[in-house]
Amino acid sequence: MARINTRAPSEFLFSLFALIIVTIVVHAAYVTVVRPKAMTVLAEQREAMKKDPNFVAERSIYVVLKDWEQEAEIILGLWALAIIGYKSWHARRERALLARDLVHVPEGMKILPEDTREYARPLEALPPEEAECLMPRALLVALYRFGATRNLQDVSDAARGVCQSEADRLDSELSMLRYIAWAIPAIGFIGTVRGIGDALGEAHKAVTGDVSGVTEGLGTAFNSTLAALLISIVLMFLLHQLQQAQERLVLDSETYLDRNLIRHLQLR
Repeated sequence: MARINTRAPSEFLFSLFALIIVTIVVHAAYVTVVRPKAMTVLAEQREAMKKDPNFVAERSIYVVLKDWEQEAEIILGLWALAIIGYKSWHARRERALLARDLVHVPEGMKILPEDTREYARPLEALPPEEAECLMPRALLVALYRFGATRNLQDVSDAARGVCQSEADRLDSELSMLRYIAWAIPAIGFIGTVRGIGDALGEAHKAVTGDVSGVTEGLGTAFNSTLAALLISIVLMFLLHQLQQAQERLVLDSETYLDRNLIRHLQLR
């Protein structure tokens, strides 16, 4: 009996709720902590610059993160981390199945086409969350195909076709993470353009000795890009690790198929 794959809807719901929760938490932190502290620090720096033209302001993490571009970057970065964590959990759960004897065939025993139904029953009885994983699906396809066609090459091609389809699906599902990894630096560059524009708009005040507007604008320009690049470096590293884990899962699944099933198949 065919099972309905519930993974895609559950992953979409997780991603949606993760985005909502991350947005609420980050925005609340900005409203209650980051921006008030940043305004206090900036006000103190303005007063110090008025008293001492040679005053050099110390960098404050609150000032670096205060603008909406950095807030958006952090929201996207944490959302991406949540999605990566969810996908990594799924990959670990699927890998755990490779350590189990899903099709128990004693060494030296052969599986004939007439035996495929018997070996398929334990796989069909698996819980839905396990049955939708790659390994049980590939094993069932191989057993069904062997019972129907009695052709070993056809069985091998069908099983590897399932693995290749899974590899393509996993790769396509990383497109959102790749988009986020691209969007974060893009938002940083928007902040750079906006900050330079603000600095140029305050340039006339610098003639009278008030350079606070120019420095704040340039601070926005460079801080947004700095935050974006730091977040992107971490995100791209984790994305690479996730992709590598998924590719290894597919390759190890093909090895499992050969070692635990296909080599035991035999025609009369």
